[in-house]
Amino acid sequence: MYSHKASGLSSTHALDPHKWVASYADYLYNYALKRIKNQDLARDLVQETLLAALERMDKFEARCSEITWLTAILKHKISDIHRKKSSARPEMLDISELNPFFNEQDGHWIVKHRPVAFEIVTDEAEHGIELMEILQKCMKKLPNLWFSVFTMKHMDEKPTVTICDELSITPANFWVIIHRAKLNLRACLQKNLN
Repeated sequence: MYSHKASGLSSTHALDPHKWVASYADYLYNYALKRIKNQDLARDLVQETLLAALERMDKFEARCSEITWLTAILKHKISDIHRKKSSARPEMLDISELNPFFNEQDGHWIVKHRPVAFEIVTDEAEHGIELMEILQKCMKKLPNLWFSVFTMKHMDEKPTVTICDELSITPANFWVIIHRAKLNLRACLQKNLN
């Protein structure tokens, strides 16, 4: 059994791994699933997270809650997955490939590539849930590297420099990928919401 005295933790900050699955597994699974595109991998990552937490219980310093600590471990495991996926990518992207979308003189959208306006009613909970479900489906269609970059930037709110370092991409390629991901997501949302 885990000793509170040996770790310097008070009884109010004690870890209780017997309750982790019942208390946190669903949250951790949903967190992982939103950031990767594979249900089986998300389940595996949760199991690996809980196992890693068991092995590192002596490192828990009670500066945060159990769930925050477990989520931090899971975030590192997800970053590892993104790194592995990005290392298997094909050739780097060229920023000059963005030109077909914008007018070179003023930088504005070319008419045929301009986003189409669509109305989203988010005041009602049902519409918000539907929008999130469609967004998740659209994100799953992105290439692995684009998905990794987009989720790291917009879901995990990592700085651009960190993303470039972790995925071994240049800042120019980062912006091309973010732009392409957003264009694809916008098109997918427009198609599925109209």
